[in-house]
Amino acid sequence: MASELSAMLSRFPFSGIAFSSAERFNVQSLAPRLPLIGRRSKCLNGRGFAFCCSVSGERNDLARLDVSFPGDYEELLDQAKAATELALQDNKQLLEIEFPTAGLESVPGDGEGGIEMTGSMQLIREFCDRIIIPEKAAKTRVFFPEANEVDFARQSVFEGTLLKLDYLTKPSLFEDFGFVTKVKMTDRVKPEDELFLVAYPYFNVNEMLVVEELYNDAVENTARKLIIFNGELDRIRSGYYPPFFYPKLAALTKTLLPKMETVYYVHNFKGRNGGTLFRSYPGPWKVLRRVRGRYICLHQQEEMPSLKQVALDILPLA
Repeated sequence: MASELSAMLSRFPFSGIAFSSAERFNVQSLAPRLPLIGRRSKCLNGRGFAFCCSVSGERNDLARLDVSFPGDYEELLDQAKAATELALQDNKQLLEIEFPTAGLESVPGDGEGGIEMTGSMQLIREFCDRIIIPEKAAKTRVFFPEANEVDFARQSVFEGTLLKLDYLTKPSLFEDFGFVTKVKMTDRVKPEDELFLVAYPYFNVNEMLVVEELYNDAVENTARKLIIFNGELDRIRSGYYPPFFYPKLAALTKTLLPKMETVYYVHNFKGRNGGTLFRSYPGPWKVLRRVRGRYICLHQQEEMPSLKQVALDILPLA
């Protein structure tokens, strides 16, 4: 099995990346493909779960790899790295990575905001160490929400890094009232920059508007890539911000978000009908439930379901 996987993976070379063995992809098994009904399919397998989506071309075999729910953050970061590499190979330009930082089974709000951001910062550093080769570090710019966060990063988690650290906004005299000074992105970006990684841009509503500016002015129609890491974009997708009060933010659902590929995603649902929405590119979206220490797949589909769909339509009927 390992030799077959190695031969298959050799068709997808990654620049500057080497896989020592098939285990680096956290492969459990190769499972037979199940038929899709329209764009959706359900599967239930006591051993785990398998990709069932129909994929054409050379990616067909790869799409059948069984990416299991991670057992810890080390495995999660390895999976996120592999998913990101595949998306970049497919020339995806705007990428999203989203998962809880207060524990793999936690939900938003389980951890205190500042602690969650610090946890994200540590995980971002570990993710960068995995995916960015030393020769590319100086061409990678990591944007934090504000200038003060950059100072903290340089003195702690990112001390000694060759990565370029930058910020989206800077404090103003009216910061206590929610006002910050926007930073003109074209003034921050340098010609040699190739990859932008934006860290948790959700504390202030202006941060995602600056991210849109960054994409429009410095990424779109170029060879650059942009990764949004733990941006809590579900707040925007779900209408958490009323369009009447936040028209620009709400407009992102029609302008920026449709251009985005969510390459790695974990969202947990608690309660009697709890479960997890999980995706690792290029596979389908899966609704999982932990049963006797194992995650089983209750439902899967090609397109991202809304959190409301999962909570009200899928989990209660599983």
